[in-house]
Amino acid sequence: MSTGFSRLFQKSRSLQVASGFRAAAGMPYGLFFQELHARVAFDWYMEIGCRSGRIFALAPGKTIAVDPFFQVERNVIGAKPALHIFQQTSDDFFGEGFLQRNGIRLSVSFLDGLHLVEYLLRDFMNTEAQSRPEGVILMHDCSPYDHEMTVRDYTGMDGKAWTGDVWKLLPILQDYRPDLKVQVFDCATTGLVAVTNLDPANRVLHDRYDEIVQRFQDMTLRAFGVERFFASFEHVDAAAEVAAGFPTFRPVMLDASALHRPERSSP
Repeated sequence: MSTGFSRLFQKSRSLQVASGFRAAAGMPYGLFFQELHARVAFDWYMEIGCRSGRIFALAPGKTIAVDPFFQVERNVIGAKPALHIFQQTSDDFFGEGFLQRNGIRLSVSFLDGLHLVEYLLRDFMNTEAQSRPEGVILMHDCSPYDHEMTVRDYTGMDGKAWTGDVWKLLPILQDYRPDLKVQVFDCATTGLVAVTNLDPANRVLHDRYDEIVQRFQDMTLRAFGVERFFASFEHVDAAAEVAAGFPTFRPVMLDASALHRPERSSP
């Protein structure tokens, strides 16, 4: 376990969890990705909200990274067959149609952009539409451990954990897309949601987007009900997922021999 992930794990064990909340206190989400990318490859992996590239640098397969302001100071391509980096907002990325033009169907995507419900909802809708039906969409920070971190205005939140109001994606998907399978891994410190049984042709969220935003945007977790929220799902043991060989991802796993490796040339 790297030093950074180890510190996060220790932090998760000492969180001050607000009354009524249920902490995600399992393996750090960074360690989950470290194990995933070390053991498993995918045809196309996409990440939104990358900044330093710490997570997508680990991916061995073809990768797409989207962030409006990268701060990369490491080798993020490694032995990947291809890496496409887009320094722009996710709305602009999807709007320009790169995935459609290149016939790309996403196997696994990690959505960790701006922590506001309307942004994550659009990222989810646009990602599902370009995913393989057997693919996986991962979302971070949907399981907060206090009210302070769930505010929409992050002014003054420097140095503090901020999840914004992306917790709302869980009740939104439960209400509007019960056909999806939604798991919430107990990855410290704010959970990792895995959505499967995708339907790229489904238009429910697109057609009802305005209604959903109007209904949820100004709602607080206090108004929704903390107990009601945590009663709607169970935290799934992330360490058990790793130990079992990542069964959630099995339908889109590639054999390592299927990956193209760059040729080394003499100096």
